[in-house]
Amino acid sequence: MQKSVLLMVLSAVVLFVACTNPAADKSKAVTGEASQVASPAPAGQGQKYTITPQNSKVEFIGAKVTGQHHGSFGDFSGQIDYPGAPENGRVSFTIKTDSITTDTPDLTKHLKTPDFFDVAKYPEASFVSTGIKAGGDKGASHTVTGNLTLHGVTKAITFPATINVTPDLASVDANFSINRKDFGINYTGMANNLIRDDVVLTLQIRAAKG
Repeated sequence: MQKSVLLMVLSAVVLFVACTNPAADKSKAVTGEASQVASPAPAGQGQKYTITPQNSKVEFIGAKVTGQHHGSFGDFSGQIDYPGAPENGRVSFTIKTDSITTDTPDLTKHLKTPDFFDVAKYPEASFVSTGIKAGGDKGASHTVTGNLTLHGVTKAITFPATINVTPDLASVDANFSINRKDFGINYTGMANNLIRDDVVLTLQIRAAKG
C-alpha cells in the first residue's frame, strides 16, 4: 500500500512539473505599436561595445501543456552605443532565425517551417532600443523599450533588464516573456491550443569594447 501511495505521489509531482508554465513567474513584456521615436544615442555615438555569439547568449523556453523545451539562437550580431549613461544609450542587434536550435532535433526542424518562424521567408529578427529608463521590475536596474521585428511583424516591447557598463565591458541581463501571437506565430489547427502563448526570453549580453 505504501509503495502504491508513493508511486501516486511521484506521478503527481512529475505531472505538475511537466505542466508548469515557465513564464508564470517571469516579467511579461508590454507590447504595443512600434515607436517612431529615435533612441537618445544615434548609432556610433559614444563608446561602442560589440555583441557576438562568442560573448553573449540569446535563449528561450517554449512550453505546451505537457512540458517545455529550451532553445537558443547561435548566429546574431549587434552593438551597444554608450555615451556615458545607460539612459542615453542604444542597443541594437540582428538574429539569423535559421540559427535556431532546441533540445529536440525534430522540434528544431519544425520551428523553422511556416508553422512557426518560417525562416525562409523571414531570415532575420531584430531589435533596436528606443528608450532606457532607470529602475525595473523584479529588481532590474533598468527598463528597456524598443522595436522588435519577428516573423515579419514589428512591435514595441518594454521589459526589465539589469545593465552594467565598465570601460571594457557592457553587460545586459534580461529574463522576460513575450506573447508569440503578438508576432503572428500561430500553429494552425487544434494543436495550437496546447501550446502556451507566452515564450520566455533570456538575454545574457557581455559586449566587448571595440
